[in-house]
Amino acid sequence: MSQVEIRTVNVIRYVTPLREGGSLPAIVDADDGFSYVIKFRGAGQGKKALIAELIGGELARRLDLKVPELVFMNLDDSFSKTEPDEEIQDLLSFSVGLNLGLHFLSGAITYDPNVSEVDPFTASKVVMLDSMITNIDRTAKNPNLLSWRKELWVIDHGASLYFHHNWKSWKESAGRTFPAIQNHVLLDKSSELPEAAAFIKDQLKPAVIEGIVSTIPDDWLVEEGSDISPEEKRAVYNEYLTTRLSLLDLLTKEAIDAR
Repeated sequence: MSQVEIRTVNVIRYVTPLREGGSLPAIVDADDGFSYVIKFRGAGQGKKALIAELIGGELARRLDLKVPELVFMNLDDSFSKTEPDEEIQDLLSFSVGLNLGLHFLSGAITYDPNVSEVDPFTASKVVMLDSMITNIDRTAKNPNLLSWRKELWVIDHGASLYFHHNWKSWKESAGRTFPAIQNHVLLDKSSELPEAAAFIKDQLKPAVIEGIVSTIPDDWLVEEGSDISPEEKRAVYNEYLTTRLSLLDLLTKEAIDAR
């Protein structure tokens, strides 16, 4: 297993909500002296969105894509008690415990397909990774890409891996192609898809996938009303991702046809 280290920090100040996000992420300061965009466990898709964010982000990092550092963020109950906005107050109250943070890239701007530049290999890697992890949230309307210091940064993988919203059909989901790739914001710039697929196969060995999946906190894998253990769920994530990896040639053809 290829070990992945994720730091844990404590939230010390709630700065401001990011209301353009449907799940009300926020900018917070942590006790390590840095600012982060925090994704809350108490938001709409709950802990599953944090798991998808963690897996998607760390897979992207392994593929030499630019990803803000991901950290686990401890949130105590003091913040909800001093927050005047009732909606945010509830969100903070439901999110006490371990959340996920992305290092805040101050001054970054949203990727604009008409203006921002990206090289074909990078674009192709993003497209193929998103096809593998079934990321439906990388469209022209909502690219979830940033331009920072003249480089492309990938963020927001929380809508990926949507198979885990229905555990019973995960094997069927793993074997499907991904027609939604036709809507990908970088598809028209992805002229090196076979090369990107070959690179992904080379980089994402089973030990790498297992190392990333092993970082999911047990707490995030516990669901009310579910008798599937954290260990069993980790095994499913591993098998799901290795199955998707084995389909990469088919997914590549699908993306090429969509272009």
